[in-house]
Formats: sequence, C-alpha cells, structure tokens
Amino acid sequence: MIDLSNETVFLVTEAPKHIPGRPSQASVWRWVLQGCGGIKLESILIGGRRLTSTEAIQRFADARTAQASGEPIPSRTPRCLRSSSHQGDV
Repeated sequence: MIDLSNETVFLVTEAPKHIPGRPSQASVWRWVLQGCGGIKLESILIGGRRLTSTEAIQRFADARTAQASGEPIPSRTPRCLRSSSHQGDV
C-alpha cells in the first residue's frame, strides 16, 4: 500500500519516465488495473486521479523478478498488513 507521507507519488501517466526501458503508458495501466502474473502495480485514487510511486514500482519489480526466478514473492511489510486490516473500518 502506498504511504503518502513517505513515498514519492506521481500520476500513473508519468510512471514510464520512472521505469528503465520506458514502457508504454498502456503497459503501466495494464499493470495497475489487471496486473502481470498475478501481481499488480500499487496505485491510489485521489480526486479522480490515479497515482503510483517510485517505491511501488520498486516493489512491483522486486515481486515480478522473484516470481520469474522461482523465488518466493516478497511479503508485504508489517505496516502494509496493519493498514489493510483497518480498511474495512472506514
């Protein structure tokens, strides 16, 4: 989960500039909405705009690399687990 207070966020449309190889915007949107290999690029929706972060891209790349190497996919951090357990409280 993206933490606005600790992560560098930007519009999903700007994400290709932050990813080596500059994938297309269509690819980035697919990673956000459908995922790739069962792994989604984390994003948040604020004011009708979808944002992601440098850190979310890193987590996505780490998980995809681990999956491709046959390694266990990195687990979520305790902070993320705590946050997701409180989502139903809103």
